[in-house]
Amino acid sequence: MSKIWVYIDQFKGEALPASWEGMGAAKMLEEQLGGGVTAVVFGKNVDAVASEAFKYGADEVILADDPSLEDYRAEPYTALFAKLAQESAPEVVLFPTTTRGRELAAMSAIDLNTGVLTDVVGFEIKDGALTATRPIYAGKLLSKVACRTRPQFVTLRGRIFNKPPLDPSNTGKLTKVAPVMNEGDILTKVESYSAGEAGVSLTDASVIVSGGRGVSNNPSLTPPAGLDEKQAEIWKAQQGFTMLGNLAQVLHAALGASRAAVDAGYIPYSHQVGQTGKVVSPDLYIACGISGAIQHQAGMRSSKIIVAINRDPEAPIFKLARYGVVGDLYTIVPALTEAFRKRLGK
Repeated sequence: MSKIWVYIDQFKGEALPASWEGMGAAKMLEEQLGGGVTAVVFGKNVDAVASEAFKYGADEVILADDPSLEDYRAEPYTALFAKLAQESAPEVVLFPTTTRGRELAAMSAIDLNTGVLTDVVGFEIKDGALTATRPIYAGKLLSKVACRTRPQFVTLRGRIFNKPPLDPSNTGKLTKVAPVMNEGDILTKVESYSAGEAGVSLTDASVIVSGGRGVSNNPSLTPPAGLDEKQAEIWKAQQGFTMLGNLAQVLHAALGASRAAVDAGYIPYSHQVGQTGKVVSPDLYIACGISGAIQHQAGMRSSKIIVAINRDPEAPIFKLARYGVVGDLYTIVPALTEAFRKRLGK
């Protein structure tokens, strides 16, 4: 059995991109630890995910395909994962930093009496043990941490590690396992799903356009009659986010927001980037009307290129930005949208 395991997080038979980034990180570790890479796939009708794992470089795939595992539920997933890890004793287990990945890592670690290195952005092997690098103090510092117990559980920040090249000819050993809990013993039941907002996922996006409280500051807009002051502010902000959405659509980008914008009722929480929202690492992050509080920086500091648009030249976001534009976003963003539309042929 391989020394390095990767949990493949999937939903309805489709693996999340962060899982394949985990395979890329595992292949890097394999060069130093050796011993091969094992992908772990749980679900129902997930043979295609297992086949895809081989194409991304897995030497072995542990597959549990059962109706009781169709929907992610902590009890059956944790019981099975902890049992497999206890029996096979991998050296390192990598998880994507998704909601399911974090929960499974934490609960399995409790059952195995080991620790979890969370939100890891880099690692190295010293004397056969893994030393991980992770952000602390809202991303201001990087800390090197190690786990003294085994197996070493690691959750990986999304869009930090590259996917390995896809090789359709790659094959390996497929090991099928059965669940350890019967449906009647599982307390959690999934009754239904509700559709989320359409659009590009924040955590997977290579480009993000984000707005802050500044999107409501457009004196040229006249709110509909009958609105009170707060309602008028929200109406203006919604027009601003529609404008940002147009830019995001042209760039095939996700639409983000600061906590201030979410708390003010401008946009739903699902768009929030920051310490209490989503942590993102896109190739390009365009911050519009965002001052750049440290809590927001904690969620987007690892973006590769940051562009800031703000009327305040002293806004903290400019200290973090690669490119800064001081001016009215209501003038700049439409011009930027039109320029991108022409350049991209849209």
